[in-house]
Amino acid sequence: MDHQGAFRRAALERGIPGDEISSFSRHLRPSVGLSGGGGAPVGRMGGLPRLPVGMEWPSAGDIPLPLLLSVDCGALPGADGFDLPVDGTLLFFVHQERDHEDRSGRYARVVHVPDGTVTAVAEAPEPHCVREQFDVSARLGAELPLWLQEGDEDWHEFWEDLEWEDMSPFQQRLARYMERDLPHLDELRALAHDVWPSGAGVVLGGYVDDEVINGIAEQTLAGREKAGEIPAIPIAKWYSHLEEEKHRLAGEWISLASEARAYEEYCTSFVIRHDDLAAARVDKALAVTRFEAP
Repeated sequence: MDHQGAFRRAALERGIPGDEISSFSRHLRPSVGLSGGGGAPVGRMGGLPRLPVGMEWPSAGDIPLPLLLSVDCGALPGADGFDLPVDGTLLFFVHQERDHEDRSGRYARVVHVPDGTVTAVAEAPEPHCVREQFDVSARLGAELPLWLQEGDEDWHEFWEDLEWEDMSPFQQRLARYMERDLPHLDELRALAHDVWPSGAGVVLGGYVDDEVINGIAEQTLAGREKAGEIPAIPIAKWYSHLEEEKHRLAGEWISLASEARAYEEYCTSFVIRHDDLAAARVDKALAVTRFEAP
């Protein structure tokens, strides 16, 4: 199905100008939602991985990393702008409890096994590193950046309570853009949700979670300050600079795989730079594991 075409036709039928539809569509980022039950399997959660013959089970020292997810890249629906490997299998390993406590990245690993590689089902080093197994099917999706989303976490809603002069220059620029170029934003968001419904347990692609990109932006700004690439940022202006840096970095980074949040459970996001993904350098992916408490 031509989802982009269906979205554009539906928007035009509602009288929304073509230029505005194009402007909105530029912010839509393709994704693939994975869910258990129904549809042809494209991968599975948990279980035992098929590893190249001779390859050891990924580990952090003497701690084996459980397999979270395996995905058959060739079976996924095509998504323009999402440069996953065209074939082979992606394997996502993570020891979630340790990754949550230790942000060094050593407790997570992404492995790409190209088609044609001689593989064998790996023997588990320890019983606890084998998670419950179930098949997942795929559905094409699309995501908007946080500043264009709606809902309780829509961080730009508080602008309504700010005077114009109290907004940062960055907030003012985005506010002008939405008012000038996206006057039908509510309708376009609703249409996008109809064409690409959400609700998958794991999502490949899309935008990096706000908390994750926030951490990357903080480290980037601090590193640039320390290296003398930018002047020291006064504390009073730090948040405004951080917002703008997050906006910039959202264009450089993409969510490789992200679990839906669930209370009292660990959930992991794997993120990667666009250029690393396009070059199949999946070992460059970063993982962030959270524990959601009520």
